[in-house]
Amino acid sequence: MKKTILVFTVAAVILFQSIAYAGNEPRISFMPVPSHVEYTSGNFRLDESFAVELIGNANVRLFPALTRILHRLVGRTGIFLTNDFITHNPKPENATMTISVARAGLLSVNEDESYSLTVTSQRITLTAETDLGAMHGLETFLQLLDNDSNGYFFQGCFIRDVPRFPWRGLLIDVCRHFMPMEVLKRNIDGMAAVKLNVLHLHLSEDQGFRVECKTFPKLHELGSDGMYYTHEQIRELLAYANARGIRVIPEFDVPSHSTSWFVGYPELASKPGPYAIERHWGVYNPTIDPTKEKTYKFLDAFFKEMSGLFNDEYFHIGGDENTGRHWDENPDIKTFMKKNNIPNNHALQDYFLGRVSKIFQKYHKKIVGWEEVMRQSSSTGTIIQTWREDKVLEEAVRKGYHVIVSRGYYIDLMYSAENHYENDVIPKNLQLSEKETKQILGAEATMWTEFVTPENIDSRIWPRTAAIAERFWSNDNVNDVRDMYRRLDVMSFRLEELGLTHQKNGEMMLRRLTNNADVAALKTFIDVVEPLKEYQRFDKGKDFASYSSYGRVMDAATADARSARVFSWLVNDYLADTTKKLLLDTVASYLKIWKQNHAELIKTIRMSPMLQEIESLSKDLASVAAIGSEAVEMIRSNKRADAHWVKNSLATLQKAKEQRGQCELMVLVPIEKLVTLTQIQ
Repeated sequence: MKKTILVFTVAAVILFQSIAYAGNEPRISFMPVPSHVEYTSGNFRLDESFAVELIGNANVRLFPALTRILHRLVGRTGIFLTNDFITHNPKPENATMTISVARAGLLSVNEDESYSLTVTSQRITLTAETDLGAMHGLETFLQLLDNDSNGYFFQGCFIRDVPRFPWRGLLIDVCRHFMPMEVLKRNIDGMAAVKLNVLHLHLSEDQGFRVECKTFPKLHELGSDGMYYTHEQIRELLAYANARGIRVIPEFDVPSHSTSWFVGYPELASKPGPYAIERHWGVYNPTIDPTKEKTYKFLDAFFKEMSGLFNDEYFHIGGDENTGRHWDENPDIKTFMKKNNIPNNHALQDYFLGRVSKIFQKYHKKIVGWEEVMRQSSSTGTIIQTWREDKVLEEAVRKGYHVIVSRGYYIDLMYSAENHYENDVIPKNLQLSEKETKQILGAEATMWTEFVTPENIDSRIWPRTAAIAERFWSNDNVNDVRDMYRRLDVMSFRLEELGLTHQKNGEMMLRRLTNNADVAALKTFIDVVEPLKEYQRFDKGKDFASYSSYGRVMDAATADARSARVFSWLVNDYLADTTKKLLLDTVASYLKIWKQNHAELIKTIRMSPMLQEIESLSKDLASVAAIGSEAVEMIRSNKRADAHWVKNSLATLQKAKEQRGQCELMVLVPIEKLVTLTQIQ
């Protein structure tokens, strides 16, 4: 029966998609969707004669980029190509693809990343001002690949594409949980595939200091548990990102989130030490003392070294979540404030930021900071990264700041791709002028890692970040959620060829949870549950720390329970048109699977203590599925439900909403809709 369940689930998804996406237009799975696409009649057929020529002024960065694209093309098709390793400007006699590039692009804000791509039955032409645009065009070229019984082909089309925003980023926190180089590299490859262009590395935190510092070696020697990147590794990472058209922005958080600084240099702190690396999660009070001149001498020398190591023109200084308590408890700081007419901690932070800003001016760096660094005095050269309310974004642009938006893109909060996709970078409720709109440089998704390890980080970033990347690149009228999910399924599969583990490691975690037993029933369960959203995991259950277990059911579950999502669509579509009996039949089939699943899963749970925390949730899934099945039978027979049955059913559904194992069932709302429908038969 287990194999039947899995096969049916896949068949149901395919059936539903065929109903939802019927049409004659080519179903190309672009992600992100280009600015302008025209499909034409002729398709380009791929065979071993395919060859590429480069013309113009492409630099050496494009050669390995094209090589990587051709290797992926070979991997997808099995076709042997003659020029699949590019080390110089190739000009084969019978080239069938031409790439024309005017110049090498600069890794800087507002560089030209546009391209045009034309596919006819005889030739493919890619034209771009910069090699960066050409690299984006090559990713789109790969997404055009299709096949039929006669082989592989590229759909005939004309594409003209340009990004909506110049700053399209992903933040990875390597402090709460350290991420090895291979994790960063494979995620850089994923970023390039979806046309993101900024990797924001959060490198210092209460839980760890993650970069070698030769000027002040006790920062990494005492503040990292030995888990840090050497200068050589940073240079290697920057070169790797540069080769893929991605800028790397370092963040060293000051004046708060700085406990790890004080382990080796307690004299920087606002209160006496000793200090130890923080092992738990939360917002802590240790803060740099902004009143001592030696603080600024230290920071000057530190930022001089780091400015030389990280070559981007921007440098992130954090500046967020300063509680101010250690400032309040230091009499010398209070005396300094009184002497210098500094009325409060907000003004003191302003003073600190002003001093730090002058340091960065010396080293020709522009500052980026979280919204708390927005100062009362004029300092609009700083870029503000917003992460809370829309009104902060509005305030920042009104004051003349340039802005990066992260509000609504905190992927660690485990919201669905739909939730992030429907959150536009520029909220519709803000009435901004054209000038103010242009001050919004773009946005970043943020991957904070309290509950993330190298094993499951990819499943927390991907594939949702591909949908977010579309929001950053594509026009704001590209907003069809169901079609986004159709294309996201394809992109998720394609990302695996880059070494990303978002699907593979989930299976591995399930095998470990079941002690290598059959995982079919657990997979059925996990595809209808999601981890708790926002910061509920902090509030419920264990006191999590850096050394806690992160291999439980909620760590293997994802933010987009696929079967639950498709089931909800099926119910909603049936309610919109109750003549579609096929939809109701598919709904009933899902419910039958879930009703039977607990009897299978309980056998595994009893042999695996780690699964016991979800036993009652699995049992509740069977109970609510039985209720849903009863409701479907009443709907089929046009029978009105007994009021007592409805009351008891809704009470059972309400009780099933209680989280267990820090997970929640995602099929309860559509089942409630079925129960409600039985009252109006």
